[in-house]
Amino acid sequence: MNKLLVLLVTISTLSGCNQAKENQIKVNEQTASAANTQSNKTPKLVNTDGSYAVKPLEKKVINLTVVQSGVASLKKFPSIEHGIQHNLDHMVELANKACSMAVKPDILLFHEFPLTGYDPGTRTEKLKFALDIPGKETEVLGQVAKACDTYLIFGSYAKDKDWPGHILSINTMIGRDGNIVKKFWKARNIKRIYPDREITTTTIEAVRDKYRAMYGAEEEFPVVRTEYGNIAVSTVQMDPFIFAAFAMRGTEIMLRTATLYAKEDVLAMARINNFYSAMSNIIFPAEMNYPAGESIIVSPQAKILAEEKSEFEEGIITAQIPIAQFREGRRIPNFAYEMAKPILDNYQQEIPINHLDLPRKQLPETGKAMKDLFDEKSRWIKGKSWEID
Repeated sequence: MNKLLVLLVTISTLSGCNQAKENQIKVNEQTASAANTQSNKTPKLVNTDGSYAVKPLEKKVINLTVVQSGVASLKKFPSIEHGIQHNLDHMVELANKACSMAVKPDILLFHEFPLTGYDPGTRTEKLKFALDIPGKETEVLGQVAKACDTYLIFGSYAKDKDWPGHILSINTMIGRDGNIVKKFWKARNIKRIYPDREITTTTIEAVRDKYRAMYGAEEEFPVVRTEYGNIAVSTVQMDPFIFAAFAMRGTEIMLRTATLYAKEDVLAMARINNFYSAMSNIIFPAEMNYPAGESIIVSPQAKILAEEKSEFEEGIITAQIPIAQFREGRRIPNFAYEMAKPILDNYQQEIPINHLDLPRKQLPETGKAMKDLFDEKSRWIKGKSWEID
């Protein structure tokens, strides 16, 4: 009898423990569900009355300076470190030159790859020279920005311990105090412009859900409110939705970086979205005989305010922006959203978001492998290009 009582008590105790564990599991699941629901709540991204948040201006008129420069190939140096140091020294030289001119820059814009240059190599090769940000290079450029009392912006291939194996395309904005203000991820890559390859860098679109969970929806189209105006930076090209989103978020000055670009794209986006814009483009070595350059600064009326006309030579251009006058009474663009919404709701983009949210071993190594991944994930490739009513 005593043994039976002990057995019953033991069973009862275990049952109670199991029930307690089940209850705790349910509580944990409910807590996690509540946390997920909270994290999925999108913050207010656009004001419904057409206004947008700003910071008080320090000046009525600011000076925007664009540097057009070449880059030495890292393959010409004994080591990657030597090559990047050479290009960093050249950046510092050009920045100091710009800061010594009669009109000192309030904003100093370099192009997409002034430290590494554009490289068509594999993922493994690019990861060897992709920058850590912050790092040695941003420390040096921060000293330049502080000495010049300017915002300094430049692009680069980058890597991040939170994104192992991913090659990022980052535009870094350094403040007047020499510290990093913002790291702008590239929103998305242009697609289907090459017959045999796709761009392998990881963009926000390529890992959107994970990016949003880590940084928040407001960081997908970030706008920095500064004493010189609301500034955004992007390497995206030929993508009107991206720039419309930045405009709705209150962008007043849209800074753009590139390795080749279409002038009409910069002019059109500035005109349609009613913001000032600038494009800093790379130049290639003369022996390549490959035209690039032609960096520009443009007004919201699509007027070219400054232009480096050369396709092959380095140059520094500056334009004055009457930011106080421009801001007075300004609203975000008046888009026909409600009329276009039924069309947009029916549209399905070809390559789904999150297409690079993959384990390291599955990340495409080459542009060809990236194209294969796109072909595999394509929502269009098996469909018709037209349909008879």
